[in-house]
Amino acid sequence: MAVDYAVIVVYLAGMLGMGWWGMRRAKSKSEFLVAGRRLGPAMYSGTMAAIVLGGASTIGGVGLGYKYGLSGAWMVFTIGLGLLALSVFFSARIARLKVYTVSDMLDLRYGGRAGVISGVVMWAYTLMLAVTSTIAYATIFDVLFDMHRTVAIILGGSIVVAYSTLGGMWSITLTDMVQFVVKTVGVLLLLLPIAVVKAGGFSEMKAKLPTEYFDPLGIGGETIFTYVLIYTFGMLIGQDIWQRVFTARSDRVARHGGTVAGTYCLVYALAGAVIGTAAKVLYPKLPNADDAFATIVKEELPMGVRGLVLAAALAAVMSTSSGALIACATVANNDIWSRLRGVTTRGDDHDEVRGNRAFILIMGVGVIGTAIALNNVVEALTVAYNLLVGGLLVPILGGLLWKRGTVHGALASVVVGGLAVIGLMATYGILANEPVYYGLLLSLAAYAIVSLATEPTDAAVLANWRERLAGRGAEEETAVAEPAPVAS
Repeated sequence: MAVDYAVIVVYLAGMLGMGWWGMRRAKSKSEFLVAGRRLGPAMYSGTMAAIVLGGASTIGGVGLGYKYGLSGAWMVFTIGLGLLALSVFFSARIARLKVYTVSDMLDLRYGGRAGVISGVVMWAYTLMLAVTSTIAYATIFDVLFDMHRTVAIILGGSIVVAYSTLGGMWSITLTDMVQFVVKTVGVLLLLLPIAVVKAGGFSEMKAKLPTEYFDPLGIGGETIFTYVLIYTFGMLIGQDIWQRVFTARSDRVARHGGTVAGTYCLVYALAGAVIGTAAKVLYPKLPNADDAFATIVKEELPMGVRGLVLAAALAAVMSTSSGALIACATVANNDIWSRLRGVTTRGDDHDEVRGNRAFILIMGVGVIGTAIALNNVVEALTVAYNLLVGGLLVPILGGLLWKRGTVHGALASVVVGGLAVIGLMATYGILANEPVYYGLLLSLAAYAIVSLATEPTDAAVLANWRERLAGRGAEEETAVAEPAPVAS
């Protein structure tokens, strides 16, 4: 394993080095939080694909393939569908708004007063997303170094916190681009063909497994519908995803670059399911389906290649973890802390960067501590997505699509949907489908009824909103750093 260890150590050192380099570029709030809004199509596509394809998509996607066969691709497939829908229908308008958070968008659309409540819901979602990604380090480092769970979480989490704190979105963008390349080579170009060959090819896989393993709907219609509701719609409204949209240098880049990333996700989904199906042929009696990825990597790959593929899994986890962490810190600082303090004026760029950097560090320590204390990753992720979709989907999409929606309707939708999801999870169970179904319906009803029962949004607010959607009227801050070239 010495060669494999060397590959991993070089990779981790490179992540820290890029964090240090990113610190030299992140001299303004815009540079620190949204990479100066200057990413070109190549870098935008790679980093967007990196953040949405995390540990759940890689390790969990292979596990679903092990358990259900090709239909196990549906979870990651619906993530890709959500990214495609966001890119085609909404990303251009989102990019033109020139805001930093989803709550900024809600305040702009409804005329204020929606920020703190929506910020709390979004903060809870991004926190749980960061926690679940951080927990995944334990699985990878256990395979690599036979490391204790707590030590693995602290080690992996500390590296992500370090480079995220140093350079903000610039560091995360640079590391994500490397992680995208590592994932592509490790999972698609190496692990996928090797797994299929080791399993005897598709004909041998079909001969050894039940026919339902090759049924595209074998996982079940209700499960697929739930994946669409949670993950496809979740992609439309998550702060971690929107913050990447804000990094695009133009609405054209956001649309076309996101479409490329979404298509990549569809390919990645099928690859994970095929790898899991091959693992089922090779190791039919694994006690836990999520062990399929680590087992096939450890047992079937040659020296060096094994290290690269494990680095790919580590890259998948790190990209989602860092994206969720900066989103969590951005929401905590800009949507909650600043608003509760009643801050109406901003300091200089140095103060803005220093404040956001401090929040990333604080949130990062909190994420590591929560990850150590928490055991059930699936439940934590389910709570996060249920709150996100049940509480924020309706007011966000309603604001983009229905001009009659009001701030009172938006607040009612967030409160009713969020509380309904929490209450229904307590009644039906965290992993039940009913909480998000009924919570979303109640959120929609509250939004429509209260909006129609209250005064329409002020005409001046709507006029300003339309100006911003058209790409006019946004005052962008000026970076104090020396001019940097546009990222390709």
